[in-house]
Amino acid sequence: MKNTPTGRRALVVGLGIAGITTALRLRQIGWEPVVVERAPTRRSGGYFIMLFGAGVASARRLGVLDRIGTRGGSRIAMYDVDRAGRRRPGLDPAALQGGPRRLLRGDVERGLFSALPADVEIRYSTVPVRIVQDGSGVEVSLHDTAADAVVTERFDLVVGADGTRSTVRGLVFGPGDYLRPLNHMVGAVLLDGPVDGFGPSDGVVLAEPGRSAWAFPFADHAPSLLFSYRTGDVDAEFARPPIESIRAAFGPEPTGPLLEGLFTRYEQASDTLFDSVQQVRMPSWHRGRVVLLGDAAWCVTLYTGMGASSGIAGAELLGTMLQRHPGDLPGALRAWETRMRPFIRAQQEGALAGRRMFTPRDRKELLLRAGMMRLMRAPGVGRAVGRIMLNNKHMRAKNVDVAAP
Repeated sequence: MKNTPTGRRALVVGLGIAGITTALRLRQIGWEPVVVERAPTRRSGGYFIMLFGAGVASARRLGVLDRIGTRGGSRIAMYDVDRAGRRRPGLDPAALQGGPRRLLRGDVERGLFSALPADVEIRYSTVPVRIVQDGSGVEVSLHDTAADAVVTERFDLVVGADGTRSTVRGLVFGPGDYLRPLNHMVGAVLLDGPVDGFGPSDGVVLAEPGRSAWAFPFADHAPSLLFSYRTGDVDAEFARPPIESIRAAFGPEPTGPLLEGLFTRYEQASDTLFDSVQQVRMPSWHRGRVVLLGDAAWCVTLYTGMGASSGIAGAELLGTMLQRHPGDLPGALRAWETRMRPFIRAQQEGALAGRRMFTPRDRKELLLRAGMMRLMRAPGVGRAVGRIMLNNKHMRAKNVDVAAP
């Protein structure tokens, strides 16, 4: 996409999905983005995600949808299992007609990164340590942690796309109580082979009151494993090794061979995730010439499946509003937030429904989930139930093209 340079320079903090998309979109509208990333290299891993209609529409307009691809396929099967190893056909939301794309986070990041022009400056091992702004720009001190050197530069705009525990948010918006815990923990790992006793494109769900284990299947890759459980003390979960907390959450009952095998593979993996589940709730996502985007601003949580889609759509729309208000940065940011906020509010409210599907709170929710599974498998009824699921208000919200021009 050709563009006319605007002479405006933006600092993008964070090289994840939201940050890469922001840099790509800013470049498309003629800005000069500079990207800084805390890590020494670009991340190459990632776990299971779904790309819903909002993200698909933006990715298509950005010219990256084909680069992102899909890992869905007709061979994929999902099973509900118990600790004794009994199995029955389960529900796979990504397999519903008109449902989301099944992907690894790394697929989305690679697709976006491959579309980024080679001359976009990226600085690794770099974090902002001071942000001061005035009416004409933002002065940012950047710490190169590898060289232990600090430089101060001036930008027209700073975009904080640096995740739930955002450094930009802390420096500019202060230590406010923006994190809203959902009192759940997750542990995730990308498996190196199928779940024991299952095929290479099979997925499994072991759901019990207050805890669950999911192995998300792909057509051409080993599953991504996710443990999810409720806790009354998040701090205590972090006070011991992750596998010990996960095992304790699934106790004291005997694990059985299937669950024990999943525990062992998580414990032996070299790259795992273990974290608490929380949303970010803020009265405003921008202040002066600094704006937050993606998890740094709203963190809809993995229970919605909308982290990637909302980050891509939010970044595309930010560029569109900057382009529409070329001489009015405050007006552009206000217009962007006015459009995004109802969309994000709907995603955050939908997290409860998503949590019920991922991790039933109690036996009542577990029985409701089991009843839905039976309806989905019933001859002549399953398709109708699937259509109802795709057309409920939470699913419709995921497919709203919020960034449509």
